[in-house]
This record gives sequence, structure tokens and C-alpha cells, in this order.
Amino acid sequence: MAAQFKAFLDATGGLWKTQQLVGKPARIFYNTSSQGGGQETTALTAITQLVHHGMLFVPIGYTFGAGMFEMEEVKGGSPYGLGTYAGDESRQASKLELEQAFHQGMYIATITKKLKETA
Repeated sequence: MAAQFKAFLDATGGLWKTQQLVGKPARIFYNTSSQGGGQETTALTAITQLVHHGMLFVPIGYTFGAGMFEMEEVKGGSPYGLGTYAGDESRQASKLELEQAFHQGMYIATITKKLKETA
């Protein structure tokens, strides 16, 4: 994961010590410079940090349907979560990536609501 995000997570020791994030749902978003940039590896290394906090990782799985299998355009993402490719930093998220981001947001909102109802 990006050093800046790792530093942010490393600074959450006080939250870890007081267990303030235990049971909270969490998602992963990532951006890499190329298609071989390790998007799933980035997600997997971030998940370990969530586990230490006792957070509930909510993967997107294949809930985005056909958009997960789109092969006509370059797009990031995986069952672990939403991803984009920055390329030389001039590339913007595609329409499909933005739609997947919206879907992922709605998906975790639904899961969060269900968790709240059962608490």
C-alpha cells in the first residue's frame, strides 16, 4: 500500500488500544500506476491492518455483475474492492469505474444498515 496510507494506519494506535474500530465495516479503494501494479496485493496488505483493529472487511465480490467482467476498456478493481489505474497520473477514472465506486458505496451502506439493525 502507499506509504502515506500505511503511515496513517500506523498512527491509529490509540484507536486500536481503546478498540474504537472493533466491529466497524470497512472497504478498500486503491489506485495503481499500471495494470500490473498489484491491485489485489494492495487490498490484501490493507486487510491485515483492518484485522488488527477488529474491523469487518466487506468485499465487493462479484456483486457489480457484468461490470466486473468488462473487457472492452481498461478498468481497475477486483472482488476485493474498487480500483483505478493512474497511468502517468493524467488518466481519470472511467465511467465504468465511477459506476463501480457508486455500487461499492451503496453495497457497504446496505451492509452497514443490516449490521446496525442486528446490534
